[in-house]
Amino acid sequence: MANLTLSIDEELLKRARVCALEQDTSVNSLVRGYLQEFVTGGTQRSGMQDFLAWAQTVHAGSGPGGRTWTRDELYER
Repeated sequence: MANLTLSIDEELLKRARVCALEQDTSVNSLVRGYLQEFVTGGTQRSGMQDFLAWAQTVHAGSGPGGRTWTRDELYER
């Protein structure tokens, strides 16, 4: 495995270490995971997962009684 040296803001590194500890992992592991997602297109999957999670919180719908029309009624001319 190769080594990588990064230059980042000290405060950012401190905050990253705290977040990593909260997730019971290391900053190194987080960076490795982010790079893996980046090169495999994981950001698209992550974006879709975020959207689906958000969609679960939306309280829009047909109301408590459900739909009162059928598809054929909707398209009657």
